[in-house]
Amino acid sequence: MTVPERISVPVICIGNFTAGGAGKTPTAIAIAKRLETMGETPHFVSRGYGGQEAGPVCVDPERHSSADVGDEPLLLSKHSTTWVSQDRVAGALAAERAGASVIVLDDGFQNPALHKDLSLLVVDTGAGIGNGSVIPAGPLREPMEAAFKRTHGIVALGAEPLSKDLVQRAKQAAVPICCATLQPSIDVGPNLTGTKFIAFAGIGRPEKFFSTLRELGVILAQTRSFPDHHSFSNKEAQDLLDLANREEASLITTEKDAARLRRADSAAGKKLREQTEVLPVTALFSDLPGLDALLIQHLTAARASHTYAPPGTRRD
Repeated sequence: MTVPERISVPVICIGNFTAGGAGKTPTAIAIAKRLETMGETPHFVSRGYGGQEAGPVCVDPERHSSADVGDEPLLLSKHSTTWVSQDRVAGALAAERAGASVIVLDDGFQNPALHKDLSLLVVDTGAGIGNGSVIPAGPLREPMEAAFKRTHGIVALGAEPLSKDLVQRAKQAAVPICCATLQPSIDVGPNLTGTKFIAFAGIGRPEKFFSTLRELGVILAQTRSFPDHHSFSNKEAQDLLDLANREEASLITTEKDAARLRRADSAAGKKLREQTEVLPVTALFSDLPGLDALLIQHLTAARASHTYAPPGTRRD
């Protein structure tokens, strides 16, 4: 059995029950911003899914592309120092040595290598947990019972209420529920009302993005869905440009998709990037005092613990 390695600063993990997009990255960004208001210096650590860098490497958005480090680390790096490392312990140690006072893991809940002082699991309230079965029979990454044993809090992300089953499970496990919603950027969202768009997205739930646009009053001529972390080929980029031209519509996508297009090297890819509007979203928590109290509780407990090992060592 793997003994999780403790480092000398607290580790907060933003994970989820299911495979696919639940909103972990905007949640991680929101948590980091709350930590900063407390005087902390959070660093993100990510496996860098979709990137070729093994790491640990500090993400430089001016130098790295999504092919190097993955799309999510590029988004994270806009907000705080971000490390990509396939070995999460090595990544956390690199962040610690670089001056992080707390590590925020974007994903990694199911990885046992690194000790977590606070694990928050994000649930997309619109999708829930599906049929409650583990992959491949369902969307769960592991049985619910096992996940709840290591969970310190649930982030219910979405306008819909959390399912009664999950609420009951959380109550039985004495796991608090923090409610949040994804809000479009106030700098972009209001300007889209009444505009005709072709919307495309390669995220966990593209329909969630399309619904957000409709709620903003955007006229969607057509939508195009792609797999999560999808890299757009030259033909796909040209097809989208041609579709927009035929429909006499503009193009719009998510921040995550835009990160993958940022360094497109084909002519069509560059043109798609230049002609596509981007809609950023922010995770807004309904009870900030409650969230802050939860963060402070676990940071304080972590720092009061005498079980931390020196960097790079293990303690059973």
